Amino acid sequence: MLIAILIFDVALVAWSLHLMQEAFAQQEFSLMLAGMLVAMSAAAMLVVYFLMGSYIGFLAQMAQHPYPF
Repeated sequence: MLIAILIFDVALVAWSLHLMQEAFAQQEFSLMLAGMLVAMSAAAMLVVYFLMGSYIGFLAQMAQHPYPF
């Protein structure tokens, strides 16, 4: 699962770099904006993945020890 997410994230970063390169070549602001949005979505996807991984680990730990007292 982690490998698939990393591959998808690398593909998003590559796509955003391609969009930004085209934006620079054509002096097109909308392509630059699209590239920035794609890059931000790739970063946000990694942040959410790591946050959810920590949360799932916490829930699994709580399932093993339901009463901390």
